[in-house]
Amino acid sequence: MKLFDLTGEVAVVIGGTGVLCGAMADGLAQAGAHVAVLGRNAERGNERVKKIREAGGKADFVSADAVQPESLRRAHEEIQKKIGAPTILINGAGGNDPKATVTPDRAFEQILPEDWRACFDLNLVGGALIPCQEFGPAMVKRGKGSIINIASVSAHVPLSRIVAYSASKAAVISLTQFLAREWASKGVRANTITPGFFPAEQNRRLLFNEDGSPTARAKSILDHSPMERFGDPSELVGAIIFLASPKASSFVTGIDIRIDGGFLCQTI
Repeated sequence: MKLFDLTGEVAVVIGGTGVLCGAMADGLAQAGAHVAVLGRNAERGNERVKKIREAGGKADFVSADAVQPESLRRAHEEIQKKIGAPTILINGAGGNDPKATVTPDRAFEQILPEDWRACFDLNLVGGALIPCQEFGPAMVKRGKGSIINIASVSAHVPLSRIVAYSASKAAVISLTQFLAREWASKGVRANTITPGFFPAEQNRRLLFNEDGSPTARAKSILDHSPMERFGDPSELVGAIIFLASPKASSFVTGIDIRIDGGFLCQTI
């Protein structure tokens, strides 16, 4: 087996209908894995599958809602029948909830508990817990698997305003480390990656004005980034393939790889 060859692996990419996890799905397929693109948007999912196949890769779209255990159970069964037993799991569902964000009109103490819970349901429960509960035990039973959860720079240093999002992503790292310890002796590894700032659908309006110029928040981010630029989705792929590879990262579990252009090492 070549160091980064994923031939024969079955990779489940939850959130593969989006920009960042879509790039991960592309990269996994190029490395030889058969990719199951999971998400709620069939149109985007099938577009991603078409792109992968046109590039010579193997992929199928499977409809699923990560916050619904029964939906993931059906998706898991479909993947096993159509493709095979999953050996790689990418948990990329998530996002910020505007109602759980501090704004000029909403102080921290005014965030409602139900909005806080909704943010945790999206990022922690649907973004890691339920998928790991569904796919993880089957990997443990077979004695092989790599789980990669998606964290955020705000999990390490809470960013202004997005308090619930930051806390939920910190919880994702904690859960991942727990699973890494529990399943290490059973052949299943669990790690996280921490993306920095990558323009995508959910944050584009926060980063760019209608005329394409950077917003004040974007300028602040760039001023704090040693590389002085945003990341490109393709720059996440190398870390994903490394952590997914049963050979390249065979002795790696419980770690977090930061892909942030130096954002978290910047001080003054």
